[in-house]
Amino acid sequence: MISLDNIDLIILNILQLNSKANIKEIALKVGLTQTPTYERIKRLEKLGVIEKYIAVINKAKVGFNIEVFCQVSLQVHSRGLINKFELAVLRMNEVMECFHVAGNYDYLLKVIVKDMKSYQLFLKNKLSVLDSVANVQSTFILSATKSNTVLQIN
Repeated sequence: MISLDNIDLIILNILQLNSKANIKEIALKVGLTQTPTYERIKRLEKLGVIEKYIAVINKAKVGFNIEVFCQVSLQVHSRGLINKFELAVLRMNEVMECFHVAGNYDYLLKVIVKDMKSYQLFLKNKLSVLDSVANVQSTFILSATKSNTVLQIN
């Protein structure tokens, strides 16, 4: 674990809320001048605490209306099939997140597509055709009660 002081935490919170905040704005909020603020941000980037800066897109406004959690069970738990499955998933643009989990299934995928037909084609032509896949359970999201990108680190 990386040691972070209170100023580092404030900087991280500011950037999580607005990754376009400029050095001057951040410096004013943390009570430092611009140079040490800039150096702290660069240090956080170099240490890998800040991995990247992104824009959060409104899915519906760009035509992606279906969000699905896919619970995937593998046929066999061999290293080869697991690696093959994971490599295939990495190439699927529809899969936004993939988690190897413990429990009643092996993987949880978060899939976002434009419409039901797109999901059907994804399932039929990409996911279910993988040798390693034994079963897929789909859970369609009706609405999001909470969707957050800010990690509370204070």
